[in-house]
Amino acid sequence: MSCRNASHAGSWYTENGSELSRQLDLWLSKADLTHGPARAIIAPHAGYSYCGACAAFAYRQISPVVVKRIFILGPSHHVRLGGCALSSLDKYATPLYDLIIDKQIYAELEATRQFQRMDVTTDEDEHSIEMHLPYIAKVMEEYQTSFTIIPILVGTLTPEKEAKYGSILAPYLADPQNLVVISSDFCHWGSRFRYTWRDNARGNIYQSIEWLDRQGMDIIEKMDPASFTAYLNKYGNTICGRHPIGVLLQAIAKLQSQPSCPKMTMQFLKYAQSSQCMTMQDSSVSYASASLVFE
Repeated sequence: MSCRNASHAGSWYTENGSELSRQLDLWLSKADLTHGPARAIIAPHAGYSYCGACAAFAYRQISPVVVKRIFILGPSHHVRLGGCALSSLDKYATPLYDLIIDKQIYAELEATRQFQRMDVTTDEDEHSIEMHLPYIAKVMEEYQTSFTIIPILVGTLTPEKEAKYGSILAPYLADPQNLVVISSDFCHWGSRFRYTWRDNARGNIYQSIEWLDRQGMDIIEKMDPASFTAYLNKYGNTICGRHPIGVLLQAIAKLQSQPSCPKMTMQFLKYAQSSQCMTMQDSSVSYASASLVFE
């Protein structure tokens, strides 16, 4: 079986399996189960020293006993992509154990003719999906032979395309045996990110950034795709997983348009910043973790 290497192990997180396991256990033990069992989560994808503790709040909401398939939607950082792409490989390596790709679901997605395949180099260069694999492996440890993953690389989508992919994925979101993982950091602030929006009325720069992020988080909690698009257009907030988030919001909207739709609630559980920006020379990345629950 062809396998994707854990290409960011040893740099973005430790390649030592037992050390990684202890680290993830510690972060998970410090997060409370307050909004579960999660049907979908939003969690960050930076180096674990920056966002590992924040991501734990999303992963703590997962009930591994019910999960059979895990969809992972990550934004493309390195290649221009106008749609969504699937892996060309059979499994993904982690320092804990390998995760198997669900060929049946891949075939169903390919049948829609809306997905292309990414080559191995694109797959291994990208970190947005990989950074979730150790957490998935950890949370699913006791059930490691009974679940599969469906990695999906998400390109720069128009709102119409977000709605199209949302419609395709909505039936999968409706299935209680599926979990959807949305990979996204929040505001990338500073001249190195070419984004220095601030509102002086909100206090220090880092407080202004948090206010901006929380505006977006509130809209995501309301599960309103049109308002989220309008927010991004208004502020240009550099949320790198905005398109995966948009696809999830559109999938939710698709389900909500159906008469028998169960009640859903989205809740953000943790917010953090890599550092506190005080001057225009500073920079930071924000992280947020959320969970979607079907009542």
